[in-house]
Amino acid sequence: MEKINDSDLEWDEYDRDDTDGETAFRRKELANAVDADDLGCSLYELPPGTRSWPYHYHTANEEAMYVLSGEGLLRVADGEESLTAGDYVTLPANERGGHRVVNDGEDPLRYLMVSTMTEPDVTIYPEMNKFGVFVGSPPGGRDDRSFEGYYRIDDETEYWE
Repeated sequence: MEKINDSDLEWDEYDRDDTDGETAFRRKELANAVDADDLGCSLYELPPGTRSWPYHYHTANEEAMYVLSGEGLLRVADGEESLTAGDYVTLPANERGGHRVVNDGEDPLRYLMVSTMTEPDVTIYPEMNKFGVFVGSPPGGRDDRSFEGYYRIDDETEYWE
């Protein structure tokens, strides 16, 4: 058994302006702190008026979200769902699991994001018209990857070229 208290970890800060509004949040990688192999878990905090990672879905990794405090929106494939403390949401590893967290409230939004850690994984960003490929370590993993990259969805090449 491995154990860590989130107060023992420093926040990683993410801050980027994008076309959909400000992407800004803090993250503590709980699972990586205890060297978990097959399960990922991070504590997130979004300030009011900010958003998490761009809208995306995974093809190999299921995710789940548990809201600890605050209020916000979860953008999903078929619209938006309100979020409030105590909400638990599952996000399957396909288009139906597409998501982005938005804090449209007046207080910080804190939540846990849990995921399987399967690789290889292809992560699709439909609004950015790109996808990411992760081989050797899944998204969120810290091991060396034998192959990774981001590519435009519309780029196509023939098999034999």
